[in-house]
Amino acid sequence: MTRLLPFPLLSAGLLALWLLLNQTLSPGQICLGGLVALVGGWLFARLGPPQTKVRRPGVIIRLCVSVMTDILRSNFAVARILLGRGNPQRSSGFVEIPLALRDPYGLAVLACIITSTPGTLWASFNPATGKLIIHVLDLIEERVWIETIKNRYEWPLREIFE
Repeated sequence: MTRLLPFPLLSAGLLALWLLLNQTLSPGQICLGGLVALVGGWLFARLGPPQTKVRRPGVIIRLCVSVMTDILRSNFAVARILLGRGNPQRSSGFVEIPLALRDPYGLAVLACIITSTPGTLWASFNPATGKLIIHVLDLIEERVWIETIKNRYEWPLREIFE
């Protein structure tokens, strides 16, 4: 069965996405979407993605709540800056953060979290040294950003993926 569907959740997601994008449940679109889902699963299997095991569902839920809260807060902070109501002495800059996280899926999730939060951007990551560089729109203290990324995001991701 794993030869036909090497990644069943990916194939199901591709089929659902196909049907949502086409906005129909006609038999022809279901068959065509099923074919796309099968081929997509096979092609992804050919890439040879690294195996991982996701653990600690409670930590996942807490991380999701924390990320959503941070994104909401950051939206208001960036809006305040853009509307000119923030402190005029604020400046943007780059922050270098040493990471212990090495799991590729954990790093991908961290990149999504940082980039989806308004006012921050994943600039680069050096896998040899574990140094992450982010750009921050409202940089006050680098130490605060380093502690925030390490404690709020890296620690839970290490619990989930490592």
